[in-house]
Amino acid sequence: MVDDAPGRTPRSDELRNRALRLTPGGVHSNVRLAGARDFIQRAQGAWLYSVDGQDYVDYLLGQGPNFLGHAPGHVIDAVFRACKDGVIFGGQHELEVRAGELVLEALGWADLVRFSMTGTEAVQAALRLARAVTGRTKIVRFEGHYHGWLDNVLISERDGRWGPASRGQLASHLEDSIILPWNDAERLADVLGRDGEQVAAVIMEPIMINAGVIEPRAGYLEEVRRLCDEHGIVLIFDEVIAGFRLGLGGATERYGVTPDLATYGKAIAGGFPVAALAGRADLMARFGTGEVNHSGTFNASVMAMAAVVASVGTLIDEPPYERVAEHGTALMAGLREIGLARNLPLRVSGLPAAFHVSFGDVEVTDYRSLQKLDLARYERFVPVLVEHGLWVAGRGVWYVSAAHGPKELDAALTRFEKALTQWVSA
Repeated sequence: MVDDAPGRTPRSDELRNRALRLTPGGVHSNVRLAGARDFIQRAQGAWLYSVDGQDYVDYLLGQGPNFLGHAPGHVIDAVFRACKDGVIFGGQHELEVRAGELVLEALGWADLVRFSMTGTEAVQAALRLARAVTGRTKIVRFEGHYHGWLDNVLISERDGRWGPASRGQLASHLEDSIILPWNDAERLADVLGRDGEQVAAVIMEPIMINAGVIEPRAGYLEEVRRLCDEHGIVLIFDEVIAGFRLGLGGATERYGVTPDLATYGKAIAGGFPVAALAGRADLMARFGTGEVNHSGTFNASVMAMAAVVASVGTLIDEPPYERVAEHGTALMAGLREIGLARNLPLRVSGLPAAFHVSFGDVEVTDYRSLQKLDLARYERFVPVLVEHGLWVAGRGVWYVSAAHGPKELDAALTRFEKALTQWVSA
């Protein structure tokens, strides 16, 4: 792609028109309904290449999974070699043992692990297990945290009230959810003081990456841990996004607070569809007795486990976290400078491995304060960024991979500056 002049997309337009005749909305995930319309032909490292010959520096990374970059050769090769001998056996194989060993070694806190296909499934297994262990039904969760698209977890806010996010979703399936503002330990203490005997689990993103990339306040996770212990409640960290991205030990390593159960996905398998539930032996053992059901034909497939072994093995042996932090820090600083140079309230906040870009100047500590930013303004800006060769999401979250380096940093800042200049002057 030529930086100075965004290209046309005739082939993408043709494919989109064909897709619209075959598929609702032309996409196979509603997350992509609001995404870029360009069709991708291939991807390598930190770059995407469209069917029309345009290139993009990718900071969406397939919604997060490509933490090692696109098509990492050693992962692809490992999966290919393993799958030549079969993909699904209906029985156990050595790779799933090796994958489990590596995951538990990397995490450092968990006793046992179960693999599944998606983060949504892993969350459901965690909630079921918490209810089985405690004999309780209520689940405390938090505004703006995402735990999958099923009826009992998918929520959205309308006029200050939280409820079903989709037509056809059963509101009754949310009746056991207690939805609170995040980062407010006093509010949680009040609720648990009143209803704690009914609460099976508290589930949260320990860092709120999905919406705003918001870190917990100092002492917040520690207080949540204390309250769960006091009331006999299972604490679940949803680290589908954060896990293996923030570091080998994820949020537990970063913040020093250990959950009872945690879900993982995205960065665990080099872009392949794998998720995991890990936790304390006394809880996880309930699956092994058959007392609590957790099933799935494709769980721990040869493909999935080969990808986990290759990916987590790399993260352990050749950790990329220092260079990810270096790139992310430089990129965040560069974006801020571009905004300041144009006297625009461009807000760049979060962690080097995942950060949030928006317009506004307010302190953000939770979903409610996030809404005080001009999120709609940034969402309108994103198509211009895509036209100039930056592949990013409208919700403002940028992901950095191990494949991003000086070349990508220079291209990203150059393209961002040109896009912003065109957008402001339009």
